[in-house]
Amino acid sequence: MYKSILLVEDSKEIYQIVNQALSRVADIKWGKSLQEGRDLIKENSIDLLLLDLELPDGNGIELCEELQSTHPELPIFLLTAHDQLSDKVLGFSAGADDYITKPFNSLELKARIEAKLRKLDILMKSSDILEWNELSINKSSQTLKVISDGDWENVELTALEFKLLMYFAVNEGKVLNREDILDEIWGQDVHVYSRSVDTHVSKLRKKLLGASETIESVHGVGYKFCPTSN
Repeated sequence: MYKSILLVEDSKEIYQIVNQALSRVADIKWGKSLQEGRDLIKENSIDLLLLDLELPDGNGIELCEELQSTHPELPIFLLTAHDQLSDKVLGFSAGADDYITKPFNSLELKARIEAKLRKLDILMKSSDILEWNELSINKSSQTLKVISDGDWENVELTALEFKLLMYFAVNEGKVLNREDILDEIWGQDVHVYSRSVDTHVSKLRKKLLGASETIESVHGVGYKFCPTSN
């Protein structure tokens, strides 16, 4: 699946290097400040974050720490011109997955990012059952169980509803805009309006019974899947 990578970095030169290295494997979004980064994360489904430590409106560690509570599943690669151990320890403590010192080799950057995304895909595919407090999804049998009045209950879903639920599940905690959902579920060549997304999400929520609140509406953007973990 084509990935979405966000670069939060104020240097146009670094953006050009990253874009040239990764544009064939990912859609590169660019924010030049912490606030632009926050906005892009809120408005888009991001698979990996490249985050500079020194930005015009603050230190990248701030955003890294914020994302540990709002998007704990998001892989974060820190970019910095400093190679000091104290900076690395601080970054890893804040939740970073990797640390890249500038200037960097674009081929190495590409290899490390592709390796990280590959591991995440394998991890996601390795388990047939995705389970939270409110619901349990069996990917191989394409079945769903939800909590209703304290007991597990089997729920029948259409093929499209199951595909929609799985898209939410593999993007847990991420804000998914309607356009991304349309492209993923219906395909870019199918003429389906964004209101169709709302209609199908509404039907899916009703079938989720006691787990209906796991799909949250994000005003003006789309939806976010936020179940509670066991």
